[in-house]
Amino acid sequence: MKKYEFVRVELSSMRRRPKEDYQEIIHEYAKQGWKLVQIFAPSIDGYGAAAYFEIIFEKEA
Repeated sequence: MKKYEFVRVELSSMRRRPKEDYQEIIHEYAKQGWKLVQIFAPSIDGYGAAAYFEIIFEKEA
């Protein structure tokens, strides 16, 4: 059985840059035994650009 963790990273409204250091988030979760599965950016803004992305991790339960 596996468990999953979803971490939302908001993007700035003007330049669409992450408001947090996503690389640091990935390193921290890896230290805790999580494996990076996917970075998902849904198209939800008025112009089709994402307002955030989610980093999806998994590990054994």
